[in-house]
Amino acid sequence: MAAPRAPLHLVAPLWNAGTRGIRGLSSAAAPEGNQQKGRSLLQFLADRFYDVQALREYLFRKQAWKMHQKNRPFTYIKERYGPYAAGAYFILKLGGAVKFQGKEWIRSDARGHFSLDFLKLQMVPIEAVDASGCAVNYQGLDNLLALKELQVLWLQRCPHVDDWCLSRLHPLANSLQELSLAGCPKISERGLACLHHLQNLRKLDISDLPAVSNPGLTQILVEEMLPDCKVVGADWAQGLKLGQEEQYRDIASPIPA
Repeated sequence: MAAPRAPLHLVAPLWNAGTRGIRGLSSAAAPEGNQQKGRSLLQFLADRFYDVQALREYLFRKQAWKMHQKNRPFTYIKERYGPYAAGAYFILKLGGAVKFQGKEWIRSDARGHFSLDFLKLQMVPIEAVDASGCAVNYQGLDNLLALKELQVLWLQRCPHVDDWCLSRLHPLANSLQELSLAGCPKISERGLACLHHLQNLRKLDISDLPAVSNPGLTQILVEEMLPDCKVVGADWAQGLKLGQEEQYRDIASPIPA
């Protein structure tokens, strides 16, 4: 007859606070030892949670500081070389491109480097700005609103351009003729309504705006608001089609008890 087997002891892994890793499994432990180790584990988790929170707060402050630095006004360049040079430096620093009147486009290279020869064009107005995908925000627009001869402004896929930013574009009403907002995730109908000041616009791209609930209807309203402007975006039937699909889905879905 086989001898009875010894009872199995299920023991939690011991956490080594010095190395912050699982040290190993213990074959047996006294109840008092388990309680002490449980308290040590809880204390370690509490300390680590505090560290994670502190790290998250630090990273958030660091990211906010970087955004502030990217969008700060370049006062020294503006005072010495004028608003055109300051605006060009701001856009090129973010990885965008600018075009002075009668000149070719100026862009930064793959490493973000660019020539400072444009500082010699301090008396030549900027007529076009390509800030596609750049980290422009509400504060950074201060560097562009002084460009009174600006005709073309491309802001597509800018992650920080929102409705409040659009409310600031009215100083460009006399010159701006083309504006692209395609793919900006934070622009909604409320921001587009602020564009009624820009009556000289001839082309407006509002395609692929995820925060706009009804693209087709919104395009119709924008076209009425800016009758002389060609509005590029969703087809007017898209909103109607989406509306019908929602109605069908509501009819087909069961009514909750």
